Amino acid sequence: MNPDLDPGLASTILSQTGASEIASVSTIQDLWSGYGKILRIHLAGGSRKSLVAKQIRFPSQNDHPRGWNSDFAHQRKVKSYEVETEWYRHWAHRCLGNCRIPEFLGFFSLEHCDLLLLEDLDDAGFPKRRSQLSRSEIAPCLEWLARFHACFLSSVPEGLWKTGTYWHLETRPDEWRAIKESSLKQSAAAIDQQLSRARFLTLVHGDAKLANFCFSPNGDQVAMVDFQYVGGGCGMKDVAYFLGSCLAEEECEKWESSLLQIYFDEFRKSVREHHPKIDPEEIVREWTSLFPVAWTDFHRFLMGWCPDHWKVNRYSLRLAKQVTDRLLPAP
Repeated sequence: MNPDLDPGLASTILSQTGASEIASVSTIQDLWSGYGKILRIHLAGGSRKSLVAKQIRFPSQNDHPRGWNSDFAHQRKVKSYEVETEWYRHWAHRCLGNCRIPEFLGFFSLEHCDLLLLEDLDDAGFPKRRSQLSRSEIAPCLEWLARFHACFLSSVPEGLWKTGTYWHLETRPDEWRAIKESSLKQSAAAIDQQLSRARFLTLVHGDAKLANFCFSPNGDQVAMVDFQYVGGGCGMKDVAYFLGSCLAEEECEKWESSLLQIYFDEFRKSVREHHPKIDPEEIVREWTSLFPVAWTDFHRFLMGWCPDHWKVNRYSLRLAKQVTDRLLPAP
């Protein structure tokens, strides 16, 4: 048996897929902080050529690359895998064809690991990954997010994170404490409340970075993976985080308005399709005003987690000052 496979894993996969044998196994990546692996498993003798297996092991000792190894952090990660399983079991089927994600093939709790089986998006027509994007290449990702947010508008996130995103304030007390005393630290709760008490909420992906988008060969279509932090929230949290993951400081300044226009144009169209009784313009007005708040919310996390991160730039500092000046009373 391939050394990457736990005992019982091969027979489980063969039974689930109807394949006659596992032809090969390759590691796509290790999971964050040593919590397992993501494997691509090539099959023979069945209708499916390959699949992706997320093999989850909970380590006895955390090994976070930046030293955040508390039991609180461990429990957050454990819950994130439970949430992702819940997402694929009970929510994912509601995504439509224009909001592409991997097909759920099964979940199994084995002796040494938990196993989430998913469609191989490479084989399904999304084999490309990008480390950077041009302005025009950003559009399919923003449109995917817009359709996702419109599809799940007003959904109650049962079984998911009550508040999505991995940097949510309530789940990051250690990082908040690490922030130097500042207006940003004082405003953290008010920033969180502005986002969570928005009139219009949806489901957010919660980790909508460029690395979690899979692209078609010509780049005009995308699919999305990694739903560990999906939950309730304002759609701007995904948009701000995504743009921050693929834009340099000067691009943020230059393209902010036009890129938000791309997102909201698709969002309006999708809301009218899925929720004809809701006026999308009301949501657009509210969410446009919350974009800098959502950006500042992630900036708050970075300033506690890794204050010398490349995303801590003048654009982020400018938005954060704009937001905190408005939230804090004048001296």
